[in-house]
Amino acid sequence: MDKRIGVVGIVIEEFESANKVNETLHELAGIIIGRMGIPRRERGIAIISLIVEGTTDEISTMTGRLGKIRGVNVKSALTRKLGE
Repeated sequence: MDKRIGVVGIVIEEFESANKVNETLHELAGIIIGRMGIPRRERGIAIISLIVEGTTDEISTMTGRLGKIRGVNVKSALTRKLGE
């Protein structure tokens, strides 16, 4: 299966869920190329942006697992095809 490069945006609206998000990202770290996280405590949210490289199944698994966590919103955008 072809690998794709993409961006995954994660908004955590319940700080109690941050540990579960980090655990999930650690478990799936093999497809993460880069990560930037910004806590906005005064607003009660945190934002994480990821650059990922993996198959569509791997990336979908990540976004699906993250999206099931309470208070977490996830969106992704992927290349159509990764050049070799």
